[in-house]
Amino acid sequence: MKNHALMILLLVVVGAAVGYLFLRDNKAPALTLSPASGAISAKKPPVLTLQDDKAGLKNLVVNVSQNGKVTELINTTFERGIKQQELPLALEKLPLKNGPLQINVSTSDYATLANRAEQSFALEYDTKPPVISVLTTAHNVYEGGAGLTMFRVSEAVQYAGVQVADRFFPAYLQDNGVYACLFAWPHNIERSAFTPRVVVEDLAGNQRTGGFYYQPIPRPPTVDQINVSQAFLDNKMPDFQQYFPETTDPLQLFLRVNGELRAKNVARLNELATKTADRFLWEGAFLRLPNAAPRAGFNDQRDYMFNGQKVDHQTHLGLDLASLAASPVPAANSGTVVLAEDFGIYGQCVIIDHGLGLQSLYSHLSSIDVNVGDTISKGQIIGRTGATGMAGGDHLHFGIILAGIEINPREWLDGHWITDNFTSKWDQVMAQP
Repeated sequence: MKNHALMILLLVVVGAAVGYLFLRDNKAPALTLSPASGAISAKKPPVLTLQDDKAGLKNLVVNVSQNGKVTELINTTFERGIKQQELPLALEKLPLKNGPLQINVSTSDYATLANRAEQSFALEYDTKPPVISVLTTAHNVYEGGAGLTMFRVSEAVQYAGVQVADRFFPAYLQDNGVYACLFAWPHNIERSAFTPRVVVEDLAGNQRTGGFYYQPIPRPPTVDQINVSQAFLDNKMPDFQQYFPETTDPLQLFLRVNGELRAKNVARLNELATKTADRFLWEGAFLRLPNAAPRAGFNDQRDYMFNGQKVDHQTHLGLDLASLAASPVPAANSGTVVLAEDFGIYGQCVIIDHGLGLQSLYSHLSSIDVNVGDTISKGQIIGRTGATGMAGGDHLHFGIILAGIEINPREWLDGHWITDNFTSKWDQVMAQP
């Protein structure tokens, strides 16, 4: 009987030991470093992420070795219960030099038999900003218009482009290593604030700003008055009730549409700016709506009047062109459709991407004959004119958009301007070895 009890006890002990071995936490903490390779700096330090979902994190040791010298960066013990930690590695504390280095990480958990993870990462410490070489010379930029600059950068970069006040115009890397950047003098930036600069940042977070020659040419806006009639409000505002169902007064609804909805549409233009090709897709002058009379211009400063009182002010950012009702609308140039829908104040609208951040806009259409993703040829009919959106009568609002903001379309309708300000520069730079 005694031997039988000892046998049972032994089996229980062995079973418990076997169960412990099979059921214990034997998974080491997970560790990742971002970036795990390539260039780093104190400005853009690597970020260490640790995770242990069972016993929790316990110890962490991080050291950095360079040129045979090892320096301890972190040696810490975590409180119990911490499952995850994200730690930027403060490299500015170390006497590092530009060149290769190695980051060694060792971490353990609170398991009874502690699990340990160790890993080493080979990286490049880099504190030198990239060198910018601007390849284009004359940059004559009209107020509200565009320009082209092209440049090289001495190393791979995270981003490159031209900064104008608070607007950034991305540059696009071409096959020969040249960056091409269309930039603008936005209509709403003071003349004194127009100081375009090339800005780049390399993979280690080092930035460089470079100037280039430019000649700003003021172009005074036109001042206009738009009379808002009660008949217009009664006929047009019901189309916009869906956007502001709580606003029933037609004039107040008009003001909200002209302000709040307009702002939402402009924000969408900025989103669509990312849907652009890194090559230019157009060729030559952009086409104008045939046999159309101009009704309003770019940067017209509009005061909206109701019963003799000024009730609102907006800037008109396109060309209003009027022809026969429901006239066919040709695509101004080749590209890809990125929007084809009812688009707020613009009504039925098509936007075509032409590459390098340049897009054309056709609004107030009565019908749309293309779909998002379609490849469009210059002159292809994309729809017909109409009076949808905030239009008071049948016409085409034609706009040119660069990096999400509307710029002066007249420049792009002018073949001489395109030759002088784009094509000749492009060809000259691309011909260089």
